[in-house]
Amino acid sequence: MNYNVTNKLQKMIGYTFNQKKILEQALTHRSASSVHNERLEFLGDSILSFVITNELYNNFPTVNEGDMSRMRATLVRGKTLVEIANEFNLGQYLQLGQGELKSGGIRRESILANTVEAIIGGVFLDSNIHIIKNLILKWYKYRLKKLNPNHTQKDSKTRLQEYLQSKHLPLPSYFVTNVFGESHNQIFTINCKISTVKSNIIGIGKSRRKAEQSAAQSALYKLGME
Repeated sequence: MNYNVTNKLQKMIGYTFNQKKILEQALTHRSASSVHNERLEFLGDSILSFVITNELYNNFPTVNEGDMSRMRATLVRGKTLVEIANEFNLGQYLQLGQGELKSGGIRRESILANTVEAIIGGVFLDSNIHIIKNLILKWYKYRLKKLNPNHTQKDSKTRLQEYLQSKHLPLPSYFVTNVFGESHNQIFTINCKISTVKSNIIGIGKSRRKAEQSAAQSALYKLGME
């Protein structure tokens, strides 16, 4: 990896790695090397959730648990992580195998979102929890500011259910179609069935819950609600 090139990325994310190999691993997809970023992604996912949860708890003392959960889901969902990845032009720094490159992997949202989480895990290992906490809050500064605790942040499954009920249509069904990976780092694939949509509606996530939310978001898109 050309570390002169990644210096630009480090300036954009606001952190310079002491151990450049950690940054290299964070940017490496499993298609490119056996030393890839999935373990860092697993770590980063938990750190991100902790930092955002702690910030919401401290900043919104009167907001109930359900609304805080929905606010957190909005902030840590794949769509938000992709926005952050694009702010860093992260796609141009990814280390991908030839197959992924040819299929447009540098623009694939799941890869971009996962790499942001891997970078979070990498920064934590290269520094400490205080540094990565401050860095995450810097990335999320304007996103946290525009959160409105008086506006219920409904997740995709809730919004889909309410939409179908308003149209007097059957509720969606969710089916697990595939589980891939080791027990500590599984990827779930969910198929969402809706009576008015004949094509497959697929969601992918690191838990069944996240995959169902992803599928519901795809369903909302197909229904013209996103």
